[in-house]
Amino acid sequence: MGPTDLTALPELPPLHVPWPGQARSTTVEVGSGLLGQISVPETQVALLHDRALPTEWVSRARQALNPALVLPVSSGESGKTLDEVGRLLSALAQGGLSRAGAVVGLGGGATTDVAGFVAASYLRGVAYYAAPTTLLGMVDAAVGGKTGVNLPEGKNLVGAFWPAQAVWCDTETLDTLPPRDFRSGAAEVFKHGLLARPELLAQVLPSTLSAAGLTRFSEWLPQLVRSAVEVKAEVVARDPTEQNERAFLNLGHTLAHALEALTRHRLPHGEAVGYGLHFAALLSEAQGATNLSPHTRAFLHWQNPEPLPRLQLDTLWPFIARDKKADELGPRWVLLHGLAQPYLARLPREQLGDVFETWRRDI
Repeated sequence: MGPTDLTALPELPPLHVPWPGQARSTTVEVGSGLLGQISVPETQVALLHDRALPTEWVSRARQALNPALVLPVSSGESGKTLDEVGRLLSALAQGGLSRAGAVVGLGGGATTDVAGFVAASYLRGVAYYAAPTTLLGMVDAAVGGKTGVNLPEGKNLVGAFWPAQAVWCDTETLDTLPPRDFRSGAAEVFKHGLLARPELLAQVLPSTLSAAGLTRFSEWLPQLVRSAVEVKAEVVARDPTEQNERAFLNLGHTLAHALEALTRHRLPHGEAVGYGLHFAALLSEAQGATNLSPHTRAFLHWQNPEPLPRLQLDTLWPFIARDKKADELGPRWVLLHGLAQPYLARLPREQLGDVFETWRRDI
């Protein structure tokens, strides 16, 4: 399927995600060509962009915002470090950004995570805006207020809740996204289908992909992105600081974060989530659910993630035990009674062995 003129599609109305304990909300816009139209009320703007982002997208944002500071951020998970945050904070201070200024994050999910954390930390918090340019960033990382960086001991162990004033999801930026990155980001769309909207599975499962040709250029991609964003927005509105229901958005992420930490973040997040979703499906079936793993196995086959080394549960367990959902009683897993029926479970390590071996054979 060739490129489609997404600008000819009907305009999608913005979403509004409430902030915890406040009357304000994050405005989320999804469409094509948004990047050249973005604006903020603050007159002093720092644009933090992925260093590897095509110059076309950076130029469009610069023309729209006329930023006082333009700071490149190291790409991917390698940029999610305290050292990188310190470098960026120093640059803001040296550039004279005031508390009346704003930070705009432009790039993938890792970049918006870093930019949001910088905004939350600088002068104890300045206004923040996000312009995600990857599928993963649009449907997951940039919406909901979570920001943060990694430590050697694990993923996202340092961070803050700092909602963006606005999130602009310009699906035109997906035109330049490498196919592997697109398939990686599709894992979060697939996750939202498993969690809350089974109809999304029909759009992302391989049987539909081969028939309808889901690509970066599909004319219904903006609506697909919006539908996935709606799932997260609805959950975040009910549980903004992850006291209960928001933890369900971590379906597949307990194992995924362990795989990322074990591989020192060489495994892309979306591919780790693909592996993690299949493990969560198998674990759910071991607890009595049915007909979940065929979906996740088919998705994993289509996603074609980077092969993993031969893993042992003993090797992964220290990273699983440090997962951010863990408490004093141990790690908690997001499982499914069935499609759109998530729940939290605490399972001892000895209950994972057989499932882990099945998962390892499948991948």
